[in-house]
Amino acid sequence: MNPLVESFKKFVSANNLFTKKDQILLAVSGGVDSVVLCELCFQCGYSFSIAHCNFQLRGQESDGDEQFVKALAKKYNVPFFVQKFETEKYASENKISIQVAARALRYDWFKELLNRSTDQLKYLLTAHHADDNIETIAMNFFKGSGINGLKGILPKQNSINRPLLFATKEELLAFAKEQALNYREDSSNESNKYTRNYFRNELLPGIEKVFPEVKENLLHNAARFKDIHTIYESAIEKIKAKLLTKQGNEVHIPVLKLQNTEARSTVLYEIIKEYGFTALQTGEALKLLQSESGKYIQSATHRILRNRKWLIIAALQDDVAAMHVIERDDAAIKFSLGELNMRNLNKQTVITKDANTAQLDAKHIKFPLLLRKWKTGDYFYPLGMPKKKKISRFLIDQKLSLHQKKDVWVVESDKKIIWVVGYRIDDRFKINDATAGTLSLSLVPGGQTN
Repeated sequence: MNPLVESFKKFVSANNLFTKKDQILLAVSGGVDSVVLCELCFQCGYSFSIAHCNFQLRGQESDGDEQFVKALAKKYNVPFFVQKFETEKYASENKISIQVAARALRYDWFKELLNRSTDQLKYLLTAHHADDNIETIAMNFFKGSGINGLKGILPKQNSINRPLLFATKEELLAFAKEQALNYREDSSNESNKYTRNYFRNELLPGIEKVFPEVKENLLHNAARFKDIHTIYESAIEKIKAKLLTKQGNEVHIPVLKLQNTEARSTVLYEIIKEYGFTALQTGEALKLLQSESGKYIQSATHRILRNRKWLIIAALQDDVAAMHVIERDDAAIKFSLGELNMRNLNKQTVITKDANTAQLDAKHIKFPLLLRKWKTGDYFYPLGMPKKKKISRFLIDQKLSLHQKKDVWVVESDKKIIWVVGYRIDDRFKINDATAGTLSLSLVPGGQTN
């Protein structure tokens, strides 16, 4: 048996990638790597289909690749899937690079193929090899991607398998020559305008002249970093479990606990990165530990707010922050329902029946106030009622539609809801004969002012 075939079978088995019972989908460009992958799967008796992406970036050359892969599928007598993409248009519309656009398009399509119940395809196989892994590790190092990036390309990630990671490019070329396999040459691989090509054609060969074993060393380091990353993730998860509190859709982090956490910069980054924050924003997030209430930073999707003794991570909704801090000297706050005006009045206040105005006993109010969307588990004591009621139940009693419920806001003081905006104040904060001063909150819908 050919040594590469033997190594292929051992790698697939050792990493538990797939079996002969599985229907697998091969991503085939027509280049030597994917052609060798087809031949190896064929010689080992695996059941496979072929998928080819035509990104329409190289004119007739791209169409030639498509026809070549179609003929390859016919040679192996396997199902063939092909998709043409308007890659340049997609990249322009989404303001991303051609490389990023092509990756997004192809993996979205591959996922679609795997999810089609008619074909019963279980795994996607790509032809990434050891040299690709080396390039990825080097690029990730210079991009500052941390431990996660230094572990390199994994053989198995969910439904995506990479069974050629054991082999070098040189070994794949030798196998193709020995087996008399035809394949396509991609002219764009010679262009250094793409980052990966620059690393492949210029940077790594230059380093290799000084450190001849650089490629082997990078692969060995990647294996170690893979183990280190496993230990690291386990430690981070334990720290997060002690630090984080879920409040509905929000994540609450106690400031004092985070300040006393070892390696808090790294821990904080691991917490906030899943909410769209970058490594560079970690420093800004750390500054919130020393700031006053109301300060915040935000990513494209979330906001981190300093609220008293907490950092609160919450999603942005309809491009408007899901919460606003109101300080004692604030006169007006703009939010999605309009504008919230705040005034201090004397005790001779005439009680209004306007649902958009809340008149509250000032001596019971503690600042800062928090204006936010209501969430599951919220409760208050509706005016005129001696017992607490969940806001979810209160809104049902108000006969609000699902859409209307989603747009209900509350004002909170010292973790107590004092007003369901536009509906009812909390009975504990009502004005009475003993009231010396009144805090008036009024909603001007749509942001209109009087």
